[in-house]
Amino acid sequence: MTPVTNEEIKTLVDLAPDRFIGFASVDPHDSDAEAKLDYAFGDLGLSALNLHPGRQRFYPMDGCVQRLFDICESYNRPVMFHAGMSWEPHSLAKYGRPIEFEELAETRPNLRLCLGHFGWPWVEEAAMLMVKHPNVYADTGLLYFDCAQEFFTRLFTQEIPITWIDRSLRHQVMFGSDNPRFEQIRMAHAIDGLGLRESTIELIKGTNALEFLTAWSSGGIWSIQPRSLF
Repeated sequence: MTPVTNEEIKTLVDLAPDRFIGFASVDPHDSDAEAKLDYAFGDLGLSALNLHPGRQRFYPMDGCVQRLFDICESYNRPVMFHAGMSWEPHSLAKYGRPIEFEELAETRPNLRLCLGHFGWPWVEEAAMLMVKHPNVYADTGLLYFDCAQEFFTRLFTQEIPITWIDRSLRHQVMFGSDNPRFEQIRMAHAIDGLGLRESTIELIKGTNALEFLTAWSSGGIWSIQPRSLF
């Protein structure tokens, strides 16, 4: 299968720039990865970097990706990681286990990063990183068993208490559907049915993503600013 190029992503974004936000991707093991990412941000204007540790076979602190993170920080671009399990053949979940991102979050506090799929099956581990590091986000694009309502209810009311999201993590959870694999409307309804406050639903369904994609600026230095729990 031929990978989709960053230029093709730019073409799609240009079809509806008021609806689409383009993420770049590069292979960290490619000797030209740095130049390709710089071009994707500087010339194509793409908004973030997307990486798949399990498929691309790297740990978040490996040397091959550190220069890419330098570029992300210089452009103030966040990084989206596929974390936890992946359906893709030959991908290994060990590379995307949430605990593997702890040192990255600690050593690069100005780098916003998202653990895709809430790091499932290590949901509690992902929550631990989020409550400790305000630059760590997670999305809800996970559905591996049952229907969306049943699966989300188990994850977000039994495996971790719903109050963790509604009180402490409400600014760091973003809605994700993994569309077109799953119907996003069903997953949106499942989020609505968890009993979260309406203000938390609004954060999850849009506000947090906008914050993830933009910057907190303090005195000209990009930095993560503390946010209210309530």
